[in-house]
Amino acid sequence: MTTAWTFLLLAILFEVIGSVGLKASKGFTVLGPSFFVVVGYAAAFFLLSLALRTLPLSAAYAVWAGLGTVLVAIVGLLLFKDPLTWVGVFGIVLIIAGVLLLNLFGRGHA
Repeated sequence: MTTAWTFLLLAILFEVIGSVGLKASKGFTVLGPSFFVVVGYAAAFFLLSLALRTLPLSAAYAVWAGLGTVLVAIVGLLLFKDPLTWVGVFGIVLIIAGVLLLNLFGRGHA
């Protein structure tokens, strides 16, 4: 795996950490999770910027946003008991399909 993709995957991980912290911070009223929000999002954007040095913006952002959305939905289900219906699962499948199509057949990949 190239360095840029490693940076991107780490950016996604930190974005998920920031998002989970945002939920757990209860509107920034709980200090510990609030710390993870700030650190998670700062690290996510920094690592995304490093990945964008070599990866195309459309591909990197699609993977970052799409995989981040899928992971946050799964973590929300497991940690916070967020509801996930069959329609939600279908939406996640569509997100994954869209990211794959953009990366496999998008501009600059043909």
